[in-house]
Amino acid sequence: MLFVSIQDLEAAINYWRSQSPAVGEELHLCPEAAALAKPYALMIVQGAQRVPVDVLDETARLAIQNFFKNTNTN
Repeated sequence: MLFVSIQDLEAAINYWRSQSPAVGEELHLCPEAAALAKPYALMIVQGAQRVPVDVLDETARLAIQNFFKNTNTN
């Protein structure tokens, strides 16, 4: 996989949020959702529809890979 679409990032964030809901008064996201939220937000601001996988940090890359593996999508 060379690119990840904004739709895939959104689906992955929702998947990880369902697996590990936000906690505490501040509603901290789980590490996977938090890692994916950063490139997702940048894509929204920049109006991008996809992002190269190699620009994701290790946590985000693993989170998106495991999302696809666990949901059999892509």
